Amino acid sequence: MVKDGAAHLRSLRDDRTIFIDGRRVQDVTTDPAFAGAVASAAALYDYQARHPADMTFTTETGAQANLAWSLPRNHAELVTRRRAMERWAEQSCGMIGRSPDHVASTFAGFMMGLHAYEPARAAALADYFRQARDADRFLSYVIVNPQADKSKSAKDQPGGGLVASVVDEDSHGITIRGAKMLATSGIMANDLMVSGFAALGAGDEAFAFTAVTPMATRGVKLHSRRSYEAAATSTFDYPLSSRFDENDAVVFFDDVKIPWDRVFVHKDLRMAQAQWHETRAHVMQNYQCIVRLMVKLRFLLGLAHKVAEVNGILGFPQTRETLGLLAAKSSNIEALVVAMEAAGEEFHGYFVPNRPMLVTAQVIAQTTYPEFIEAIRGLAGGGVIMVPSSAADFDGGEIEGLIHAAQRSPVTDSEGRVKLMKLVWDAIGSEFGSRHLQYEMFYSGAPFVTRGNSYRFHDWAREKAFVEGFMGSYGLDRPAHRDAAE
Repeated sequence: MVKDGAAHLRSLRDDRTIFIDGRRVQDVTTDPAFAGAVASAAALYDYQARHPADMTFTTETGAQANLAWSLPRNHAELVTRRRAMERWAEQSCGMIGRSPDHVASTFAGFMMGLHAYEPARAAALADYFRQARDADRFLSYVIVNPQADKSKSAKDQPGGGLVASVVDEDSHGITIRGAKMLATSGIMANDLMVSGFAALGAGDEAFAFTAVTPMATRGVKLHSRRSYEAAATSTFDYPLSSRFDENDAVVFFDDVKIPWDRVFVHKDLRMAQAQWHETRAHVMQNYQCIVRLMVKLRFLLGLAHKVAEVNGILGFPQTRETLGLLAAKSSNIEALVVAMEAAGEEFHGYFVPNRPMLVTAQVIAQTTYPEFIEAIRGLAGGGVIMVPSSAADFDGGEIEGLIHAAQRSPVTDSEGRVKLMKLVWDAIGSEFGSRHLQYEMFYSGAPFVTRGNSYRFHDWAREKAFVEGFMGSYGLDRPAHRDAAE
């Protein structure tokens, strides 16, 4: 049976511990801080239930799971998998960054590199993968340490106990204590993976672990950031915030016990890094991100064009120049997706996107998104500020009359203009829009990280050989024989 939205909503009523605005949330499916985003997540599963041929595959156990859990063996299978991710991203205009196919893609990458794990941990990983895949579980993860003193390692933070670490273990499993961030989409996920991406050194063994636990596990506590959804006065006023605020949260692990069959890396400094790069987890998870960004840029490009139409500036040469540049930048990301698939590599029997092209897309994405936002701001001008205060101003009387008098466009009526400008503001200027700008700039790491990966994975030997080969074709024009006296 294909998982649908109703099944996902039922799975979230599990007494998970989430705090926001000084209170504990009783039910994320109905709470005004989260209900819209949770409904949007459920809608993804409803979409796949309506389109099983496009969105799912049959596992070797006979279960129906989302294609994000599939392990492609060739280019055609990789493209089929990508098209499913595109379709899901389109349901939220690319605004749900940590949709269920993200961490599923991470685990697909882990599975491709199963050979890199210690045997007992590999067996645990394979077992969990099959169970999570067949149940089509929604996973979130926390892999970043809370910000404190960045000049110090996790173990040297003042006061100790800040970063989640293994504090005990026995024959049943490990116990972890401390915090991690940012648990994007954690409030609407089933399971939580806790791991790390930062480099570790001798003495950091307690921080070198990867494990999974259900979100409702005793001692797992999520402290949510401000809910942009809760502040949205209506869908008309905040069409994105009200539905796609996937949320972010700091997670506290208060002596959380995790059984050995859910521990995949255990106090292993080498494997803590190898799980990302000796497998293809880093590639598969970020490939999903770039596919989602590709869809998101299409949406923003359409938004930019519509702003130009509504403002009557589409015929201006400078407007067409701006839109042409945005179209090229959007197509650039799309071309990189197609290229990384076409130039994909065989990896232990699987077919994965080309890694250097993937990191190239990451580097370019971090500057492309801010450029889109800045360009749309320029096209919109004061139009996104002069909108009515809320949908309530369309009162059918005097206030609405003022709207009709002041809000005009050569291509739409007053309501259409206000509707567009409110959508634009929610995408580029509201708290929701500002969060997305920050997210797209940093979700894959600071620029020095992504650019460092671009350097790390590039084939420098090819370029060096090119230069050295050319240099070998010429030299100093020395005389064949020199006079002995000289």
